[in-house]
Amino acid sequence: MNPRYFLLFLSIFFVSVSSAKSEDLQFFELRTYYTNPGKLEALHARFRDHTVGLFEKHGMANIAYWVPKENEKQVLIYLLGYPSKEAREQAWKDFRADPEWTEAKAASEEEGPLVAKVDSLFLEMTDYSPSLPFPESDKERVFEMRRYTTNEEKLDDLDARFRDHTVELFTKHGVTNLIYFHLVDGQKDSANTLLYFIAANSEEARNSSFKTFSQDPKWKSAREASEKDGKLLVKKGIASTFLIPTDYSPVK
Repeated sequence: MNPRYFLLFLSIFFVSVSSAKSEDLQFFELRTYYTNPGKLEALHARFRDHTVGLFEKHGMANIAYWVPKENEKQVLIYLLGYPSKEAREQAWKDFRADPEWTEAKAASEEEGPLVAKVDSLFLEMTDYSPSLPFPESDKERVFEMRRYTTNEEKLDDLDARFRDHTVELFTKHGVTNLIYFHLVDGQKDSANTLLYFIAANSEEARNSSFKTFSQDPKWKSAREASEKDGKLLVKKGIASTFLIPTDYSPVK
């Protein structure tokens, strides 16, 4: 790696992680970029060389950058944190007006736009989520994004199950809890969605952990008690995506 880029990466890593405290960051954004054909590597280069540093410059906390393990749609998924919604709006306004950004964007798109579509979700941490920064590891890890869709008026019950049982049992069975979110009000399905991220040493280790977790008598008892008045989740209400961190992600 070019020494200049290595030093830039280190500075971004330590600033991002040290600034990513739960008491400072109250508003989060999960962004998914769908690239045009053959443009994902160019998008990575733009983030690596320009965007990540400029985000930090303008007050955005870089938390994590991933690509799906199965990435047929050639997407980039990343998580940012802000002190507030208002801070987010000002940060993006300043970022988009930065001459370094406009120059980098123009140079990277001389042969056409890199991104075809952007999806954005605004998030807030649940009261039972671990605090930032994410726990570090000296081993390579696989990350997982899990989205649960509940039946009407069942999100509170699902939260209670995670708060009182699931999070602790995940830890017991070797799953690393990273962060748990609700969707900010006003977005589609905000009243019935839990979105969270976990990590494990490998996909095989994750599968083994979930197998032992599902067989744990405490989990079976907690699940049965929480669903005595009906199922919490809609049919096929769990969506899971395995994620691989990019080389410029603060979290690996």
